[in-house]
Amino acid sequence: MTDSQIDPRRYRDVLGHFPTGVTVVTGLDSSGAPHGMTIGSFSSVSLDPPLVGFFPGMQLRSWPAISESGKFCVNILADGQDELCWKFAKEPADGETSKFSGVEWKPSANGSPILTGVIGWIDCTIEVVYEVGDHFFVVGRVQDLAQNDDVAAAMVFFRGKVASVKMPTFE
Repeated sequence: MTDSQIDPRRYRDVLGHFPTGVTVVTGLDSSGAPHGMTIGSFSSVSLDPPLVGFFPGMQLRSWPAISESGKFCVNILADGQDELCWKFAKEPADGETSKFSGVEWKPSANGSPILTGVIGWIDCTIEVVYEVGDHFFVVGRVQDLAQNDDVAAAMVFFRGKVASVKMPTFE
């Protein structure tokens, strides 16, 4: 426990007013089985060298499995991919053995899953992992990346719900 005077529910409510992008971080465990988790706390860290970071909770089961390979792929979700967002935010549904049941994907050059229909993906190797509070801070070195310019809107989290951000048109 912590000695903070900040109420955890209030903390979550206030920070929920800050819109964040929605990603699914994917990877393979040591047996080659795919794993994934929805992450809203993703960021660019450095341009030179190219580094990105995210914060998986220490209680998540997917992160230890993904970290076994030393690689991961960040999949940036598009508007309308709500089902993927919530599927990877929870444990497998009743009757399913994996979050990947029924999910289409292809392997990146590092082997990590690239989910079908995402607006971009970033394939990484793990550079360093720090314990910070009740989360890990994972820093990845970017090995490859791509975007899909045909997608009109991105998914964001705002106040605990998914919403969309559309590219503005300028005349």
